[in-house]
Amino acid sequence: MTMPPIFFIAWAHVTNRVRQTFIGVIGVATGVGFTIMIAGVMEGSQRQFVGTLVDAMPHITITDEHRSVSLQPAEQIYGAAQRSNFTATEKRAGITNSNLVIGSLRDWLPGAIAPSTKVTGMIMSGNARFGVTVTGIDPRQEERVSKLARQMVAGELYSLGRGSNAVLLGNALAVKIGARVGSSLTITPGTGNPVTVQVMGIYRSGVRAVDETTVYSLLRTAQMMAGQPDLVNELRVSLDQAFRAEEIASKIEGQTGYRAVPWQAANADLLSSFKVQEKITDVIMAAMMLASTFAIYSIISTITNEKRNDIAIMKSLGMKEYFVQAIFIIEAGLIALVGIPVGWLVGYLLCIAMTHIRYENPITEGALAIAIYYSPVHYAVVGLITLGCCLMSAFLPARKASHVHPVDIIRGAS
Repeated sequence: MTMPPIFFIAWAHVTNRVRQTFIGVIGVATGVGFTIMIAGVMEGSQRQFVGTLVDAMPHITITDEHRSVSLQPAEQIYGAAQRSNFTATEKRAGITNSNLVIGSLRDWLPGAIAPSTKVTGMIMSGNARFGVTVTGIDPRQEERVSKLARQMVAGELYSLGRGSNAVLLGNALAVKIGARVGSSLTITPGTGNPVTVQVMGIYRSGVRAVDETTVYSLLRTAQMMAGQPDLVNELRVSLDQAFRAEEIASKIEGQTGYRAVPWQAANADLLSSFKVQEKITDVIMAAMMLASTFAIYSIISTITNEKRNDIAIMKSLGMKEYFVQAIFIIEAGLIALVGIPVGWLVGYLLCIAMTHIRYENPITEGALAIAIYYSPVHYAVVGLITLGCCLMSAFLPARKASHVHPVDIIRGAS
């Protein structure tokens, strides 16, 4: 099958200028490779952090706070009578009929649910005092809603039932106060007397804010600290699909009337920082694309200047302007079609190299390897955008070349 004339001419131009073509391919490949690497690193780090965050806490936390404060008699009769800056002066009664609420939610909830009792207090070790939150749990049910059992670095989850007032400390808190398995500590709850507890295990969730402030105990221990037997003021929910938390939380609130906080809302400040990162990533990727575009623009401009005599001959033989434009746009496409696969390979190799770099994360504990997210979507999108940029970058010099009158070129050459 004979190659169409415009493809033949375009192929001759790019193959006869090997150095220029090579530079164009390298320019495209560099832009594509580094863009893929940046996209993989940014999305990988976000997914790694969100995964750690999701594993460190329940997907939904149902508290004993009613979604809206009930109306007072005066408000029911007189619409103008309203309260502001309302502050509760009594202890919360907790979640009323918690077992009934749990049973009603289990009928449809796509996941698991477990009760807990949360109490704030101060933990003392020597002269040091640190604010903590004591979370009372049932180990058998907790194992279904969190990964606490797998996060233990000393002792085990069921050690809570083997000691008097046993507790589990986060690794960061244990290091801070110098505690280890078997240590005795004193916790003073906000509404009770000091309680002596025994450390029966140490966990590491990977989120420093959790490891420094959360102490786990049995339900009855936390209820004793709160001075309210049978108190359940929090329900912990784990979903089969963590990213449905906001949808499910809204449904729970409508059914129970209690406030349900999805993990996205509980960490809104941290997650909002990702939006800034995404904007920065978009700017960097756009800069990479522009580098590829300018490389193609420069090469096509050079070729059009060098081929002015050829253009004059082609136009004097009756070739239409749009055919001349098509030749140079096809040349840009050929360079892009070679550079993009090379860029894919470069990007993949860069991603592999990045996985060997370790760094200290200020939010999570310890040294972490840079997480890379490999996605065919990244390669396809970057490739298509690069191809489009290359074709558009060739349009202006091609259009300029096609509008040149052949008589002017011949006169200039004579």
